Amino acid sequence: MGLQVHPDIQSLSPYVPGKPIDELQRELGLTRIIKLASNENPLGPSPKAVAALNGAQDTLHRYPDGGGYQLRQTLADRWKVTREHVILGNGSDEIIGLLARTFLAPGDEAVMADHTFVIYKMEVTAVHGKPVIVPLVNWTHDLESMGRAITPRTRLLFLCNPNNPTGTMVSAEAVDRFMARVPDDVIVVFDEAYFEYVRHPQFPDAMAYVKQGRNAIVLRTFSKIYGLAGLRIGYGVSTPEVIDFLNRVRPPFNANSLAQKAALAALSDDEHVAKSRAVNAAGIEQVRQGLRALGLTPIPTETNFLYFDAKRDGRLVFDALLREGIIARHIEGTMLRVTIGQPDENTAFLQALGKVLGGGR
Repeated sequence: MGLQVHPDIQSLSPYVPGKPIDELQRELGLTRIIKLASNENPLGPSPKAVAALNGAQDTLHRYPDGGGYQLRQTLADRWKVTREHVILGNGSDEIIGLLARTFLAPGDEAVMADHTFVIYKMEVTAVHGKPVIVPLVNWTHDLESMGRAITPRTRLLFLCNPNNPTGTMVSAEAVDRFMARVPDDVIVVFDEAYFEYVRHPQFPDAMAYVKQGRNAIVLRTFSKIYGLAGLRIGYGVSTPEVIDFLNRVRPPFNANSLAQKAALAALSDDEHVAKSRAVNAAGIEQVRQGLRALGLTPIPTETNFLYFDAKRDGRLVFDALLREGIIARHIEGTMLRVTIGQPDENTAFLQALGKVLGGGR
């Protein structure tokens, strides 16, 4: 007799991460690989975080602080809330799963965009909830349509801002109008993984909704600008009531001790953040101009990546770039996403893409 698996789980496909560098080196025998697929910080981790890990190996036989007291308190102080407003996660991804497990019964609905972070749909489906998919408009969340998609069965609404994979954002004014329409019993999930890269003056202050006592949660991560993707550490800020329920299903030692130490140190590394923002801003302009020179039009972004239409089979372009030693990300159809690297990495990407596309149009 074969395995008995729920149809919802059978319908899912495993998440496919960006191709690892060493795997591509083994496959193609290339000496230099440039990975621009997973929106990692090309400058590497926060130096303060690295320094904080010196000697940390001596306590690896001890379990981590299951409550993450010091890191949660520091985050609470930064965002002017209490420690009871903060939860840590094994990456902010884990908190998305905790939200689904905590607040969705089978058949309950979660509203989300059609081109957004794929983990939302996976986690909702895994607990036998119903993803309600709303198309983007101009590659941006359509808040009017998302509001109309809310029904009495809606429990969660995911708003990735800025959005992954498109890089677009919704403004403070648009979010204010939207939140005025959202029923009190719907938890709005503001996923702000790229918050530290945003430059637009009209980016919304999602933390304000939490402080007003709204059913909202703001997700942030140390994987992007702080450069700690390999340690898997993120956090959420919400009302004490929401956090209390999430803690009832949270694994007791989900944030490891090295991650907590590094994240705590990274929070004070303003120099690394400022340098990362500057390198990214210059890189965005470099890659944007390079894509336009090839006859391509990237989508406006508030992140550390650009989303663009290659105007031909994106899978073939992705595969051809791999043979040139460039790991980008094929999203679907003709669309690709490229992370902003250091200047020489951006140049190498643009040269490789020009070669792949035959010199542009």
